[in-house]
Amino acid sequence: MIVRVAVTLEPLDLAEHEAAVADPAAGAVVSFAGVVRDHDHGRGVTRLIYEAHPSAEAVLAEVAQEIAADPAVRALAVSHRVGELGIGDIALAAAIATAHRGDAFALCARLVDEVKARLPVWKHQHFADGTDEWVNSP
Repeated sequence: MIVRVAVTLEPLDLAEHEAAVADPAAGAVVSFAGVVRDHDHGRGVTRLIYEAHPSAEAVLAEVAQEIAADPAVRALAVSHRVGELGIGDIALAAAIATAHRGDAFALCARLVDEVKARLPVWKHQHFADGTDEWVNSP
């Protein structure tokens, strides 16, 4: 089984994540891109800066292994970007391959939810009005 994880400063490519989970026994590949949007709670966002705790990649690997332990998973890839991101950049990329689409959709959603809940990454949002705000992770 392929399990790929990364916390990186490099731009994320969803197609690379999908290719990483290619498996001849998989009838479904579901992917997710968490993209930086231009607003948050009615305020214009100009950019984000993500900072990670040194344990972030280990936590991401732990979450990935927990999801990959499901017998339906053929392969899994998940990455979170850190550093400065602009509008439209991918902050979180995930892909899961399973034999059937129902499992792939459910497991990809579970993976993303667990990463969002547990990954020690903090988001520093910068707004169009010149203000900024930190958003905590766990």
